Amino acid sequence: MRLEPLPRGIILAATPLGNVGDASARLIQALAHADVVAAEDTRRARSLAQALGVEITGKVVSNFDHNESERAAGLIESARTGTVLVISDAGMPLVSDPGHSIVAAAAESGVPVTCFPGPSAVPTALALSGMGVGQFIFDGFAPRKSGARTKWLESLMSEKRAVAFFESPHRIASTLSLAARVLGEQRQAAVCRELTKRFEEVKRGGLGELAQWAQEGVRGEITVVIAGASQAESREEDLVDRVRELVAAGVRAKDACKKVAEGTSVSNRELYNAYLAAANSVE
Repeated sequence: MRLEPLPRGIILAATPLGNVGDASARLIQALAHADVVAAEDTRRARSLAQALGVEITGKVVSNFDHNESERAAGLIESARTGTVLVISDAGMPLVSDPGHSIVAAAAESGVPVTCFPGPSAVPTALALSGMGVGQFIFDGFAPRKSGARTKWLESLMSEKRAVAFFESPHRIASTLSLAARVLGEQRQAAVCRELTKRFEEVKRGGLGELAQWAQEGVRGEITVVIAGASQAESREEDLVDRVRELVAAGVRAKDACKKVAEGTSVSNRELYNAYLAAANSVE
């Protein structure tokens, strides 16, 4: 395969999620010939090159969350006359990984930026989810604090698009349990871990089922996909409006939710949670 010479400027390149066989020929070329390799972790960059049988001939510098703003100016200067390769530990730079500072600086400075596409956990998990994901949103990492996480999940109650997000192993069980309470135990989801690696696993099911499964412990890099709200769920806002009317007329909120939920696919509990979420958002 004959490849074109590396362009001058910034190259964003996707690195394998776990299986080095997913490395593109263009990534291998860039690792070997870039003047500067800006890596999230320099040790992992060198290990990747070794696994690919590549010798990095350029300068290797660290470029991670806590220093990328400081690195940007120097990397831009290097990119004016040569090639700067920007890589993260796994997947695509900027997708919940470092890279934004240098791209923003390059845009301001008129320095060319191109991308060598490749592996990304987001589309990989979406494809493996087994759900309709023609439309989706990506929310990065789920909020760490419980209050912020609750509000985030409440914002997804009537979201018709699937949502993909990352989560850590020690928070996945609590996040799924909270998602089951807020979005309903039957809302379909998929938990994808260790994608492309030896112990790759995709667990599909309702949020309630997945929350129970996760109590046993889940290890590795995790990407979650939650299905968008069904047509019935998206009508929840109309049901909440009816609950509000009854409450305004003097009916207790729980009694109003029970009355309105009768004959619908929405449970009393789900409707009550939706009513409280709507009330809190107004406040």
